[in-house]
Amino acid sequence: MDCLTKKVLGVVLGLLCFMLPLMPSASADSLWSDAGLSASMYGDRKAHAVGDTLTIIISERLSANRAGAAANSKSTSTSMNAGTGLFSGIASASAGNSDSFSAKGSLANTNTVSATMTAQVIEVKPNGSLVISGTQSIKQNGEEQKVTVSGIVRMEDITTNNAVYSYSIGDAKIKIEGNGPIANKQRQGIISQLFNFLF
Repeated sequence: MDCLTKKVLGVVLGLLCFMLPLMPSASADSLWSDAGLSASMYGDRKAHAVGDTLTIIISERLSANRAGAAANSKSTSTSMNAGTGLFSGIASASAGNSDSFSAKGSLANTNTVSATMTAQVIEVKPNGSLVISGTQSIKQNGEEQKVTVSGIVRMEDITTNNAVYSYSIGDAKIKIEGNGPIANKQRQGIISQLFNFLF
């Protein structure tokens, strides 16, 4: 290699060493967020904080049976002989009385509720339990059905699909209300309610 070539290579290397620090650096962004539940590709997507939502699977079946019977009876009798001597004018007499009562009754009631809805975490207890509340309203052809659920959910009762069954909710309050022409027809009128109250 001649002397001229060495000089050219030296100049080129010098320019490269001078230019490299001035060139913008290239960086690759990660596919995964560095914050929140998505910080890890293996992160758990269960609800755990205020504002998180989870699916409530309502599956309730309540049944009650009651039977009762009552009976009693009572009888009395009284008799008096005819008078003698000074009381000969008094005739003999007798009296009797009987009373009986019998009653039987039975009651059978079965309620089944099945629904799926979403509730929101409104509070996190110091032990990690979640206070949830949710409302679902469906209106069709003038009829509205409103389902309200609230209660306390333990983290271990939440499935991997971020769902919890209603029978695993502590202090659960499940309310189903209907409003509309059909629901109104199923209610007693004011006069009927007044008679039932008085009599």
